[in-house]
Amino acid sequence: MADMGVGGMGTSEGSTALRVSDLVCRPVGRVIGGRTEVVDDHWDRETAVIRLDAEQFGPEALFGLADFSHLEVVFHFDRVAPEKIESGARRPRGNPDWPLVGIFAQRGKNRPNRLGVSRCRVLSVEGLDVRVAGLDAVDGTPVLDIKPYLAEFGPRGETAQPEWSVELMREYYE
Repeated sequence: MADMGVGGMGTSEGSTALRVSDLVCRPVGRVIGGRTEVVDDHWDRETAVIRLDAEQFGPEALFGLADFSHLEVVFHFDRVAPEKIESGARRPRGNPDWPLVGIFAQRGKNRPNRLGVSRCRVLSVEGLDVRVAGLDAVDGTPVLDIKPYLAEFGPRGETAQPEWSVELMREYYE
């Protein structure tokens, strides 16, 4: 196999195609509490705990996290059955008034790798528990990573998005 380079991806000799071995990712914790059913809107009303896996981490893994107002959380949509994964285009939430858009032009849960990314407010940190508000993941969801939100990692310059996505998100966090 060729040199693995950045991100663990390498090229085969004489080929421009990238080869990637299966990725194995052990959750760092789980969502405890909050919503038990997947419902699309009103996530800001929810509070939950992200509990780190005590076999992997001690409380020192969270030292300093309480100094941040928000987190970015990477999680696995573990309740999406493999046969429900989308790889092409669909109308978001099945709404016929919205355009047919590719899976990578929306944030639906039926993604190829079933990965979710969310930003939420930090309410408290105690031991291995991070209490949060507005996390759009349900009770029991495997958490793959948590990071403090830094404004410097937000978008630079103006942002743009289509009107259908503004309409879709109108009540998502309300």
